[in-house]
Amino acid sequence: MTHPLIDPHDSIERQNQKLVKIADALMRRVEQGGDASDAAYAQFQRAVILEEEVRARTRDLGRALELLNESNAKLAQANRETEAARANLTNAIETVQEGFALFNSDERLVMCNSRFGMHMPDIRDKMVPGLSFAEYIRLVSHSKFLSLRQDETPETWAARRMERHTDSHVIFNVRMIWNRWVQVSEHRTPDGGTVILQTDVTDIMRLERRERDRMLDDQAKLIRATLDHLDQGVCIFDSQARLVGWNERASELLSIPLGRFRIGIGFNMLFERFRHELAFEEGISAQEVEDWVQTEKQRPPLSFEVLHRNSKTLTVSAQEMPDKGFVFSFTDISAERAAVQAVYEANEQLEQRVIERTLELEDALADAERANASKSRFVAAASHDLLQPLSAAKLYVGSVAADHPDDQVRSVLGRANNALISVENILGALLDISKLDSGRASVHVGQVPLRRMMIQLLDEMAPLAQKKGLDLRLVASSAVVASDATYLRRILQNLMANAVRYTQTGRVLVGVRHLKHSVRIEVHDTGPGIPEDQQELIFNEFHRVDSPSSASEGLGLGLAIVERACALLQHPLQVRSRPGRGTMFAVEIPRAPAERDPGRAVGPQHAAKTDSLENMIVLLAENDAELRNALTVVMDSWDVTVLACADEVEARGLIEEFGVTPDAIVADYQLDDGELGTDLIAALRRDLGPVPACIATATREVAVTQICQEAGLHLLHKPIAPRELRTFLMRSLRQSETP
Repeated sequence: MTHPLIDPHDSIERQNQKLVKIADALMRRVEQGGDASDAAYAQFQRAVILEEEVRARTRDLGRALELLNESNAKLAQANRETEAARANLTNAIETVQEGFALFNSDERLVMCNSRFGMHMPDIRDKMVPGLSFAEYIRLVSHSKFLSLRQDETPETWAARRMERHTDSHVIFNVRMIWNRWVQVSEHRTPDGGTVILQTDVTDIMRLERRERDRMLDDQAKLIRATLDHLDQGVCIFDSQARLVGWNERASELLSIPLGRFRIGIGFNMLFERFRHELAFEEGISAQEVEDWVQTEKQRPPLSFEVLHRNSKTLTVSAQEMPDKGFVFSFTDISAERAAVQAVYEANEQLEQRVIERTLELEDALADAERANASKSRFVAAASHDLLQPLSAAKLYVGSVAADHPDDQVRSVLGRANNALISVENILGALLDISKLDSGRASVHVGQVPLRRMMIQLLDEMAPLAQKKGLDLRLVASSAVVASDATYLRRILQNLMANAVRYTQTGRVLVGVRHLKHSVRIEVHDTGPGIPEDQQELIFNEFHRVDSPSSASEGLGLGLAIVERACALLQHPLQVRSRPGRGTMFAVEIPRAPAERDPGRAVGPQHAAKTDSLENMIVLLAENDAELRNALTVVMDSWDVTVLACADEVEARGLIEEFGVTPDAIVADYQLDDGELGTDLIAALRRDLGPVPACIATATREVAVTQICQEAGLHLLHKPIAPRELRTFLMRSLRQSETP
């Protein structure tokens, strides 16, 4: 309980003093009363209570004083440690070789070492704690030891320095008087303060200057050596049109003594000394050259020719440099001009001789054309006249051979009949050649169905192919093309006959590839091939790469007829061959307009043809022989040409043998010896391009499905349903036909 006369906000000492006074006053009143009344006793009791409170207050005061003394001791210890740390920091900063200064977040100097500002003694004493950063920059900018540029004032330097102060990290060099340099590094502290380091880099800058001067001196020597070795004369002028460089070749070309060239001579003074010796070509004058030099605008490149009085023709080029200087170069083109003049004179003589020779050649050409026309008419007439008795002779020989009883005689007559057939073929070929060469060949372009024509040709060539043991295959097509039926049949007949005649072993494949607006009929064989240097000569009359033993097998007129007929019909002809591997001839023919008409009614037969696979080639890779044979039979029933194999080696062998790219690939997932169908397809696609392909597998694992999806492969599960296989082939065929 606090006495009402005691203020709790007073100190313990003050409260004790008040209590002592109250106790003394009460004791005096008790003594003055002198009686033993109840009031006196009550006051005595009150005095005793007050005395107890004074003692308690005194004890509290003692404890408070002890705590205060302990706090004062700790504070004194902390102050000593702080002073020691400050002393250590100051000593550490003093050991730094560079000038060091720390500004707080209020842009006030906290501390710096003795090296800070040592390059500016006039402001060194003003670097005291509390100095603002702006005042520090102002003092530096007005220091007499700071070296400013000619166009720079202390205020502009200070403004530029304060602008750089806004960056978090800044490093730059400051030039001092007496060619000294100080590198200033300024970095921001995490609490927003700034640390500045000053490093004397005078020795480094002087070393760099010496190295730069040495390099410039070396470059100057190199430039001088280069100029002296140039075949052109060169004169270099600065932005004030004063001569600063030249070479000896300029003195030689301009016939000016080398002593007249000196550093600093003006262009006009030098130009006046030799301008009267130059004759300017049309299009430019000496005044225009002077105007180009004196203009203050950007100078465009200048080029012109002059004729020197020493009979030299010079090409002069003038080019402005980035520093507004310019370079003049002089090139002696006297020899070139003389050569041009000689060529011009020779051309005039040649033109006259060409005119005379042209007239002679025109006369000779007219004679040759007349002779060629006469020859063609004679060959045509003779061939036609000879075919009549030849046909009669064949009939007589045939009738005698059929009725004669002697086998030996019939054999001789059969050989005679074959000889007559050969003569008939040769005469027919000569007749075709003569018609094509004479220009009298008439062409009747119409709609030609390929299927019927190609099957007829297959029937004609099959006996000869069987006799030689060749595998003759035909991939027919229902396409209808725009061509002349007679000449187209002769073209295909000669190409197929050539393939069968020159192929000794192997196969002959005839097929049709569909393009956007045309079809390409290809004839592939596994014959000896045609060397590259012979591929142009094979279309000449009577030229054969590998001549057969008998003239009855042809005289080399077939390809000559093919080339002329294709040129007449404007059907592009292509040949591709590799010696020892075989040959491919291809003829590109436009589709008939009716076939491209979208409004044509489609009947049941036409609708069935849209599902035809007869023009398709499929590579089948299956290691199971029975399944491979079964799939081959199924696809053969769809008129698909199947190239069946067991692995990649056989697949590549079939592709190289026929020289064709399959329209689709069907491969088993697991082949022999750990080979995968996906790897086979990927390897073939790298060589053949993105051929449509599918994987056939008996496994239902998700991993196989994912692999096929990532590789863009169709997936067929075994046992394979023919309908699914046919659907895949139809989609692949449409994909290959899409442009």
